[in-house]
Amino acid sequence: MPAAMDYPGNLFVVAAPSGAGKSSLVRALMELDSHVQPSVSHTTRAPRGQEKHGREYFFASDAEFDAMVLSNAFVEWAHVHNHRYGTSKKAIEERMAQGADVILEIDFQGALQIRKVFANAVSIFILPPSWEELRARLERRGEDAPDVIEMRLQNAAIEVAQVHQFDFVIINELFDRALFDLKAIIHSQRLKFSAQRRARAETFKALNIP
Repeated sequence: MPAAMDYPGNLFVVAAPSGAGKSSLVRALMELDSHVQPSVSHTTRAPRGQEKHGREYFFASDAEFDAMVLSNAFVEWAHVHNHRYGTSKKAIEERMAQGADVILEIDFQGALQIRKVFANAVSIFILPPSWEELRARLERRGEDAPDVIEMRLQNAAIEVAQVHQFDFVIINELFDRALFDLKAIIHSQRLKFSAQRRARAETFKALNIP
């Protein structure tokens, strides 16, 4: 049975195939909404570009990652594109306990694992408008060799097939529209009865609402 999530903050889980624009959308959301905070994942891959340890990811060696797996420090972890990624349960719980809304950028395997632990997690899947556009975006990034792009597209077909398991779906055709949709999901979740009762417990108590 999934554990109850009685923290005042909400947990949002965002998944997407590589190149669909997940990171750009989440970054733009956090610039507009300071109440939304990231949960920084651990990964065994090397940093890219301007990425810094502790900001985009905690970069860990295979041995360090193994130790965290053995100590059950991860609420989920998975192999993605020949590397391992994991999410610390403690990091999520601490931020939500402080009242923050935590947002996770994660692969679909991790998203489904998260929901087994945090029953009230809200899952969001970002879709590209077409396979042609997804390929074009991956090529425009200029980060990956052609064989890596092909691998990402093959993985994307597997990932997209899982979209029916998510609460919300955003098609990232126009960035501004997709960002508006993401903001709408976040705001709507905050207004749900269960979320309001957790976040405004004193108000509910004062009004004698059980």
